[in-house]
Amino acid sequence: MGRLALFLLTACLSVTAMAADEIKSERKEVFGDVTVHYNTFNSTYLQPDIAKAAELTRSKNQGVINVAVLKADKPAIAQVSGSVKDLTSKVVPLKFKQITEQGAIYYIAQYPVEQQETRTFTINVQTGSDTNSFSFNQELFPGE
Repeated sequence: MGRLALFLLTACLSVTAMAADEIKSERKEVFGDVTVHYNTFNSTYLQPDIAKAAELTRSKNQGVINVAVLKADKPAIAQVSGSVKDLTSKVVPLKFKQITEQGAIYYIAQYPVEQQETRTFTINVQTGSDTNSFSFNQELFPGE
């Protein structure tokens, strides 16, 4: 599982190959002392053993969103929820699962990617009694 944490941290802090449009160089949102790093990528970028360990499906038609929450620059436990909306306004809820390993905490969810299109992601992060939300657009491509 150490490789999983390293991969997800790298994916969360880097710009993905899935984005064709210009995106922020750092995919993060800051809410006071809470920083949320996020990233999306096609599940085929995961090595089979890493996908299996995280209970993720590797498929050219499955994307992954990875969220890491830091409070005062330390990994934080949070309630992460959200959704992804396509151009026809169809909304798919994201079911995040927490992965805790070697002092790191990640929240990952999968979503379908049937065709190339821009989607709107809405993410809600609750830490303690505070809830923060943000949205971002991402152009998605089915994998090869």
